[in-house]
Amino acid sequence: MSSRLRSLLTRLQPAGVVLFARNISDAQQTQALLRDCQSCVSTPMFLCVDMEGGTVDRLKNAIAPAPSAAEVFATGDRRLFRKHGKLIGESCRALGFNTDFAPVVDLALEPSRTVLGSRAVSPDARQTSVYAREFLGGLGEAGVLGCGKHFPGLGEANLDTHHELPSVAKSLKRLWVEDLLPYRTLRHQLPLVMVSHAAYPEVTRDRTPASLSKKWITDILRKKIGYRGLVVSDDLEMGGVLKAAPIEQAAVEHIRAGGDLCLICHQEEYILRAYEALVKEAERDRKFAGCVAESSKRVLAFKKKSRELKRRVPAPTAVKLERLSRQLWEFSEQVRLETIGREESA
Repeated sequence: MSSRLRSLLTRLQPAGVVLFARNISDAQQTQALLRDCQSCVSTPMFLCVDMEGGTVDRLKNAIAPAPSAAEVFATGDRRLFRKHGKLIGESCRALGFNTDFAPVVDLALEPSRTVLGSRAVSPDARQTSVYAREFLGGLGEAGVLGCGKHFPGLGEANLDTHHELPSVAKSLKRLWVEDLLPYRTLRHQLPLVMVSHAAYPEVTRDRTPASLSKKWITDILRKKIGYRGLVVSDDLEMGGVLKAAPIEQAAVEHIRAGGDLCLICHQEEYILRAYEALVKEAERDRKFAGCVAESSKRVLAFKKKSRELKRRVPAPTAVKLERLSRQLWEFSEQVRLETIGREESA
């Protein structure tokens, strides 16, 4: 914690913070940082991390590596899917996090193989939903909120949204029965849904990223699918969205489209510019002010009823961290052996 960060949090009163590997050196430091962040903000915060296992594992140096979603899925064992979520959830909780931006429910299709890799589990939407349901159940047992991503689906996207704006040439009819099936199936189980920066021109008739699209967020996710949880943008600093709009416009358009939480993950200047643009637009445009009020109401109502956000966890002891580390190593070995056994029997 720095005086500059303390000042920023106190002034903006954000809904939450997200930490990356660069912010995490060990368990005690991480929990202290999250506790200090919360002390600056009057409402319970979303204390977030991207923790999927495999290539997206922010906690591997603080505790121990977790296997990827694809590795766990390869066992075909639903009990291990749930255990994956529970162990990751317990690791998050031990360090002070209450929200995990996982699971990925993108389909493991050929166009996105080089981008998503082991983060996606299956080309079959039903099988993807089975893994995601169990993983979310495990997170929930550990007292951690999950988040389905990246709506409406990056399975057919062959560019990395961190750098480019991919265009997915797929009709809504096909998306509905394939990529959107996990969101339809799990609409009551997903506390949060993260919206991607890909364009779907056959649906929107233009190259607007889904994260800035009222058609996707309000018309399809909220109304057609009936999702009632919170909608969060993927990082608005990603090349995929900044190629379509500057940070100020991106933040405003995400909220105007029906989103609730703007994720901005790197530059303090961008955070301030986005915040000031939101305030200015709300003062200028009464209709937009209504969008802001509606999103704020949803976020505050969610926080009021969420036990995960209110629960305080004591600083992790060396014994607890050692136990978690051992459990993760044992789980990785169990996953490896079960996969080998399944391949041999096949």
